[in-house]
Amino acid sequence: MDILDGLNPAQKEAVEAINGPVLILAGPGSGKTRVITHRVAYLIKVCGVSPHRIMAVTFTNKAAREMKERLTKMVSSSVNDLTIGTFHATCARILRIDGRAIGIPPEFVIYDDEDQLSVLKKALVALNLDPKQYAPKAIQQAISEAKSQMVSPADYKRASRSYFDEVVRRVYERYEAALGESGALDFDDLLLKMVKLFKDNPEILLKYQLRYLHIMVDEFQDTNTVQYELIKLLGGKYRNICVVGDPDQSIYSWRFADLRNILSFEKDYLDAKVVLLEQNYRSSKIILDTASHVIEKNKQRKARHLFTENEEGEPVSVVEAYSETEEAQFVVKEVSHLTGLGKLRMGDIAVMYRTNAQSRVLEEAFIRYGLPYRLAVGTRFYERREIKDILAYFRLIQNPNDSVSLLRILNVPGRGIGEKTSGQLSFLARSLGVSEYKALEMLEDKDSEAVREQPFSSQMVRTLSGFRQILQDMIQVGQEKNVVDLFDFILDKLHYREYLMSTPEGDERWENVQELRTVTQEYLSLAPSEGTAAFLQGVSLVSDVDGLKESADAVTLITLHQAKGLEFPVVFIVGMEDGILPHVRSFDDPSHMEEERRLCYVGITRAKKKLYLVRAFRRSFMGSSGVNEPSRFLADIPDYLIAGGSGWREEKKQMAETQYVWNRPPMPGSTPEQSPQTDLIKLKPGDRVRHAAFGEGLVLSYQETKDDAEAVITFKSAGTKKLLMSFARLEKIE
Repeated sequence: MDILDGLNPAQKEAVEAINGPVLILAGPGSGKTRVITHRVAYLIKVCGVSPHRIMAVTFTNKAAREMKERLTKMVSSSVNDLTIGTFHATCARILRIDGRAIGIPPEFVIYDDEDQLSVLKKALVALNLDPKQYAPKAIQQAISEAKSQMVSPADYKRASRSYFDEVVRRVYERYEAALGESGALDFDDLLLKMVKLFKDNPEILLKYQLRYLHIMVDEFQDTNTVQYELIKLLGGKYRNICVVGDPDQSIYSWRFADLRNILSFEKDYLDAKVVLLEQNYRSSKIILDTASHVIEKNKQRKARHLFTENEEGEPVSVVEAYSETEEAQFVVKEVSHLTGLGKLRMGDIAVMYRTNAQSRVLEEAFIRYGLPYRLAVGTRFYERREIKDILAYFRLIQNPNDSVSLLRILNVPGRGIGEKTSGQLSFLARSLGVSEYKALEMLEDKDSEAVREQPFSSQMVRTLSGFRQILQDMIQVGQEKNVVDLFDFILDKLHYREYLMSTPEGDERWENVQELRTVTQEYLSLAPSEGTAAFLQGVSLVSDVDGLKESADAVTLITLHQAKGLEFPVVFIVGMEDGILPHVRSFDDPSHMEEERRLCYVGITRAKKKLYLVRAFRRSFMGSSGVNEPSRFLADIPDYLIAGGSGWREEKKQMAETQYVWNRPPMPGSTPEQSPQTDLIKLKPGDRVRHAAFGEGLVLSYQETKDDAEAVITFKSAGTKKLLMSFARLEKIE
């Protein structure tokens, strides 16, 4: 019973509730991962349930890894028999085993966003539709939404209300046909095809229902319609479905997550046991109270009383800068100050924002002042050109009919095959009703009438045949050698190192390829074909946050959406303005406004000890410039939780009349002119001063802070400025 040691009463109740449907409403920092992990261990060690009969579904690979690591310490080797992973990974595994029942080959490939767009553009062209008039990304979004709601092309036709809907329906049909021809699935298909597999094949559904006696789902508030249906089908026999989530942290409606799934769980399962995890182990009392005041105005939620036994903590810092540039400079200066005290590392700090576009000014500030940072999203490793090229070869080894991959590397490295030839090959394949790879095979059949009419020269036929032979050699080696040896064979066969070294940034690109090789080593123990499939599936399901290196001692720059599931001792949330957070698109929709409030709540509850809420009085953003009101969410925070009380509310009046100027913070090796002054001159209103850049001025106000002083000065030629005395280097004129 040591499994229950260290759990609070509510956590114990959740662990021991093993029969029938269970809804665990887990507040932020309440130890839900701990509860799920202990629940699995309890089922195995106390209840005697075979690990083979337990499924735990997570929303990120990172969460799955963490759960496996914890369980390894608790139940040892039994972890290998558990089904633990994301929805997509779990479905991909089952489809490779039983997908043939609905026409899905075991060697199917998984198309990412870029692959999908490539297929959609080809579909538009095939339908004589202009990609410039009908944006492929908009169509991709519409198709993804349809799949998440289990709407087929035929259903979409019945629901069409506009000409754009009709265009989507036509492209949807062609897109699905193209995926089928290539033996490919997109991410939405992994879920949708599983539902189809189970509904069309009751015997296969029964096999998995009998296997999984217990099913647990994390982050249930983020499930969509098809995910909910999957769990309902899998758990239909024993009904031992345990879902864990928090309606207040539902922030993915744009990914078609349906908040109703968790809010209506008790209606769908009338005998469900509900357990509330309300004790927070992460944040200080002040931070938790701040979050509670922000979220309590929402109507679509389940009321709870969050509490913590942690220390009171520091008041929340509400900071107003004049512009987005000075907002970033404040963050940099404060990060330097916090880490300079020696109690915090750079890696303890995160800067969060509503949209990716906000990162630009922050990145520039961190680069300019030489502070290390890391982005959750930059140029993602698996989207780099050389990585996509190598993976395309692996995908063709697994499935030669993958048209997207074949056309990608048809001339990589260069073989003298241009876009015209590539287009002619695709046309030939369509006219013959086969894949491009099959068309390459048929080119060598000189007796074929269809092939005799093809437009290729004899030299080009030899070139294309040579390319097909390279693929054939790789496919043969892939059946005989492990994934690491296959990787080396591909590089050697293509002379890929020499090819990269002839391109700009060749050294860096080769290093990326070698990094990919280290990934293959994780699958070294698997049989050849099995290792290739596992490797491709693993890299195709990596998310943005999975790519963060936890050991990096750098400030994390991350969107609020990506920050979910993470925590940091110190958090800055920038852009706390109406129009940014909440986003302007939410102003006319109460449900969207509630989601914006949940997004703010998620950001606040990532902080453990110190929270900064930062805004700019004037912001140039995405091509426009203007004055923004403070975020309405700030007004929901009582003054007693904020450093300086209501002072920040008064300061905004003065901000309209002054410009807040932050001079360059000190850098290692900086010149004396850049270093801060330690002997600050004392000023009072009415004093005359001289500034090296702004000239002569008159002091309007002077206020000392904890370790600095601020002066508002009106200059004859430069107007009114607010200056930090440690950097201003003012000369007092007697």
